[in-house]
Amino acid sequence: MSRSERYSAKVKRAISYRFIMLFFLCIALLTVLYFYSQSLIKIEAPKKDLGEKVIIHLPTGNQIFTYENLIVNEDGKLFYKGERNTLELTGGVVIYKDWKE
Repeated sequence: MSRSERYSAKVKRAISYRFIMLFFLCIALLTVLYFYSQSLIKIEAPKKDLGEKVIIHLPTGNQIFTYENLIVNEDGKLFYKGERNTLELTGGVVIYKDWKE
């Protein structure tokens, strides 16, 4: 093998090594930019107006602490309609009073 062949082989290896390193550097840069851009995106649900704070005294002596807009009066019955459940509060006395969270 002559000197020129050895030199050209060495140059080809250096070029291929640089190309591979540049490729991995670009992949790493794209990955970092992707995760950085994902951390900038923040989606928040809109705030719901729940109304005033109320306390409902039930005939059994229990108390329910809730908000005014979650109480519904249907057909003469009082209901608590939350996000996931519905409770019947018929016979309860609603008192508009601020309570601690």
